[in-house]
Amino acid sequence: MGLAVAQGEFATIPCPSGSGKTTLLSLIAGLNQPSTGRIPTGGRDVTSSSVWPWRAPSCSSLTSCCSISPWAHSIASCARRCCSETATPLYVANRQFSGAWGVIELDVGAFLAGDDAPLVDRLATDAIRHFRSNEAAQLRAWEVSLRCLRAALADWPEATSWRLVLEFPMKRLGRRIDAVLVTPRAILVLEFKADATTLTPADRRQVEDYALDLQDFHAGSRNRVIVPILVATAARPGPVTWPLAIGGVTGVIDAAAATLAALLRDLWARLPDSAIDVEGWSAAPYRPVPGIVDAARTLYARNSVAEIADAGAEARNLRETTQTILAACRTARAEGHHVVIFVTGTPGAGKTLCGLNVVFGAEREAHATFLTGNPTLVHVLREALVRDAVAAGQEARAARQRMRAAIQALPHFRDHHIGTPTETPADRIAVIDEAQRSWSQAYAARASADRPVRLTDSEPGHLLDIMARHADWAAMVCLIGNGQEIHTGEGGLAEWGEALSARPHWRVLAAPQALRDPEPRQRLPALPGLRTDAALHLDIAMRSIRNPAAAAWADAVVRGEAEAARAIAAQGPLPFLLVRDLPALHAALRAEARGERRAGLIGSAAAKRLRAEGMGVELPHMDANAVARWFLDRWPEDVRASDALETMATEFACQGLELDVAGLCWGGDLIRLGATWHVRDFRGTDWQVARDADRRANRLNTYRVLLTRARYRTIVWVPRGSEADRTRNPAEMDAIAAFLRACGIPEYERPGEVSPAGPLVQTLLV
Repeated sequence: MGLAVAQGEFATIPCPSGSGKTTLLSLIAGLNQPSTGRIPTGGRDVTSSSVWPWRAPSCSSLTSCCSISPWAHSIASCARRCCSETATPLYVANRQFSGAWGVIELDVGAFLAGDDAPLVDRLATDAIRHFRSNEAAQLRAWEVSLRCLRAALADWPEATSWRLVLEFPMKRLGRRIDAVLVTPRAILVLEFKADATTLTPADRRQVEDYALDLQDFHAGSRNRVIVPILVATAARPGPVTWPLAIGGVTGVIDAAAATLAALLRDLWARLPDSAIDVEGWSAAPYRPVPGIVDAARTLYARNSVAEIADAGAEARNLRETTQTILAACRTARAEGHHVVIFVTGTPGAGKTLCGLNVVFGAEREAHATFLTGNPTLVHVLREALVRDAVAAGQEARAARQRMRAAIQALPHFRDHHIGTPTETPADRIAVIDEAQRSWSQAYAARASADRPVRLTDSEPGHLLDIMARHADWAAMVCLIGNGQEIHTGEGGLAEWGEALSARPHWRVLAAPQALRDPEPRQRLPALPGLRTDAALHLDIAMRSIRNPAAAAWADAVVRGEAEAARAIAAQGPLPFLLVRDLPALHAALRAEARGERRAGLIGSAAAKRLRAEGMGVELPHMDANAVARWFLDRWPEDVRASDALETMATEFACQGLELDVAGLCWGGDLIRLGATWHVRDFRGTDWQVARDADRRANRLNTYRVLLTRARYRTIVWVPRGSEADRTRNPAEMDAIAAFLRACGIPEYERPGEVSPAGPLVQTLLV
């Protein structure tokens, strides 16, 4: 469309709902950047990336929010400020505060000397820019929290030099901290619940999680005292448990509007001296590393892909990998050919994140689909996205239909198109997660012999032929987890190589490492038309927040190389702990899973004798509802959730997914005899030694998968066994524990003790 508004004119654009009025105004105001077209204002073209976001004082945006009262409030406030300016501003920044979009930062002294109305207006404008809605309740919450802060900080000269940061964005699902008070002694994280009379466990988890996020991902908060404060403005909190903080995140302190002023002064008097950079705190790098589910939800909500791709200082090769994939897809489209792109890497390095970037990010409109043979990943991602859609007001049935198209179970996609050989897939780009688990030709024929759709080729062969039905171009992005084959019949990268050898018209792009892996099943043969690009191998583990070497340590343990594992452990605190008793495992998991962090029990499906140790309930990984509840719901609200610590997820339920804190239950199916690992299967009444080479390799891979599921900590439980039970020989279990100690794993000694990677925090009731 074309639109011209001269100086002094008042333009009205009457349009039906959903036609793009808000989008148009946000483009004019500089809140969004256009993909095509030009926006000249005052003789200046503001559409180029070098200028945007431009936020010129000659133009601004005003939103009606969702009710007449907030709308009138914003109009009146904006009009008051506009009258004091010589220009005609649409966006007028309070001269006393600064900050990027979504953040307001100002000195406490300037905050006390100013007015709340400009702050509320700025918060409302930024909320429309970043979030789904701006209800009247939200405006009320801002007004109440600002009034509460103003009263708590008034008449306190010492506090005027502190820094107040409002709506600090956590970059995870659009979450924001209500207020952060940066003081020379500590960082105070405040979450306000306007007009609330009670303080709930969920509210406490929320504010504690904010503080933990700052500790782990914000450079200016690392190794500092961080105090989470929950303010239910109309509540009557009980006695205060004052934190005697040596470092890190303290326990949550409850407050109300009437008690906040006294609480802050008393807390200030108890805090030790520190050297926090008050002025530079908000400018310090904040690089959160999202989990797989969080990343999918954020990407699907069309939030910034760049924020996720930039997560973590070590993510340089993750950005390069994503760009390489997208470039190959665009070249295939432009030149009209078929291409397979193999992305390899260590567990937790970000392969799934790259695939999600392709499906939900830049190629979202090019009919890309995410395929996985892992049913639990399908269940969890679909349900998480549906819940978000329903929370945003969408109809559940329609949302589920959209998610079924975006995230598909690979067997359903495969069987549908084999059964309809003349149908061309709607999707031009297929991202295949855990592609190393694709069936070999022999196993595919055997497994489908009594099914309605029989497979006559390997899964890679069938999938290549299905996507080749696009006569002009198609792209397949295969995410390969090295050493992650865990089931009989999984052919690995070699099976893809064999299928491609018979289909030379497919172009192939892979990392050099894929051609020289020492394990034949994980090696791609030399193929005609194969090109290599080092960016397609991800070797930096992003899943393990506290120590990126965790995956390398786990690999050394699985390979039985104690000396190599011990050398890795000597380089920094390991995110692993050893326990020998089930109550100790539960205590350790409860101590580590603070805030919103999720704990859960995991173990090998072949560890059949764990039931005698008290761990006999497995998560049914084919039950979509059970899986979604286990990974997405919370205890104590739902006892079926993972952190109830009642149900164990096997490798088939947790591969491709992750937990914040994992309790690995080590079974008698993988034991140490002498200097080697021995694989066993429980048959009838006793253990049988597994002699098949693939079965032994799959079991080792199972424990590699289990050891790399946690983002923060893995608690390894090795049961003590029983002298009265030959299937639970104590000497065998002691040998496992001894080997893990030789690999450098520390032992968890007593409930309440904080692990070496986390700071010590004690509490004293006053």
